[in-house]
Amino acid sequence: MSAAAVRVSHSAQAVRPFRKPPKIRKFLKRDENGLPVPHVRNLIVRDTHPCRLMDHYHTTLQDNLMYMTYNHESGTPPSPRQIRLTYDPNDPYTKNRYNPPVGGSQAGKKPAPPTTSENVVRLEKIVIHSMVKEALTNRSNLLGLIAAFRAISGDTEGGGGRPSSDGVQIVKGKKNVGGWMRPGLPVGAKVELKGPKMYDFLSTLVEFVLPRIREFPGIVMPPASSTMKSPSGVAGVVSFGLPPEAMGYFPQIEVNLDSYPKSYGMHIHFVTNAVGLGAQNRARALVSGFQIPFARK
Repeated sequence: MSAAAVRVSHSAQAVRPFRKPPKIRKFLKRDENGLPVPHVRNLIVRDTHPCRLMDHYHTTLQDNLMYMTYNHESGTPPSPRQIRLTYDPNDPYTKNRYNPPVGGSQAGKKPAPPTTSENVVRLEKIVIHSMVKEALTNRSNLLGLIAAFRAISGDTEGGGGRPSSDGVQIVKGKKNVGGWMRPGLPVGAKVELKGPKMYDFLSTLVEFVLPRIREFPGIVMPPASSTMKSPSGVAGVVSFGLPPEAMGYFPQIEVNLDSYPKSYGMHIHFVTNAVGLGAQNRARALVSGFQIPFARK
C-alpha cells in the first residue's frame, strides 16, 4: 500500500463521526418566562476582560479629581444653622398645617461634605431612557426601543446571575396629561447601567458616537450668571440628550440597522455621588475626565 493511501485511510478514521449523544433523562425546569433553568445554582458570570475606563479612573482620574476638588477647612467647622419653621410646631392650632422652613426650600443650600479620600467624586450609574409616543395607542411599538436598548447596553434582567440587574424597564405614566396620557400606560423604556457595563457604554459613546455627530459642540452648560444653589445644582447629575440619528452610530445598532423599525432619541444621565454646594461642578469635572466635552451658551 502506498504512503498516500495510508494517509487517506488515517484521515478517514480521524473524521469518523462520534457516537450518539446520551439521551436526556431529566429535562431542565422552566421559569415563569418559559426559559430553561440550569441545574447549577448561584451561577455568577465574572468579568472576562479588564475595563480600560475603570482602570483609568482608579489610576489617574481619581487622584486628579482629589486635587482639583479638595477644599481645605482649617479649625473647627461651624455648627449648622438652626432651621426656623414658619409656624410653631408646639402650637396645637398649627399642628397639622403645612409647615415649610423660613426662607424657602433648603435643598439648594446644603453644604458639601468635607473632602476626604473616601468621598472623591465617582460615577455610580448611567441611566438611559427614551419615550415613544406611539406606544400610547399600541404598546407593541415599544419592542423596537426595548431591542435597541438591550443591544446598546448589553444588560438583561438578572443577567450574569446578578439579581441587582433589572435590565430594560418599561416606563409607565403616573398621572393624566392633557387627556392623552393616563396612569399605568406604557410610554417609554429605561435602563440603568452599573459596574463594567457602565464603563463599556461610556467608552462606546465617547469613541464611536459623539465624534460622528455633526456640529456637536458638547454638553450645553447654563450661563455663567445662573445660580448654582438650585436643586439641580446640588444634585451631582449630568444630563444631556442625543438625537434619533445618533442611535445608528452605535456599533451594536449599525451592523443591523434595518432590523429596527425606526431610530429613537434618548436622554443620558450620569449619576455621581457628589452632593451639596458645588456638586454640579464636581460632576462635570468627572465627566469631562472621560473625554466628554462641555460648551457654554
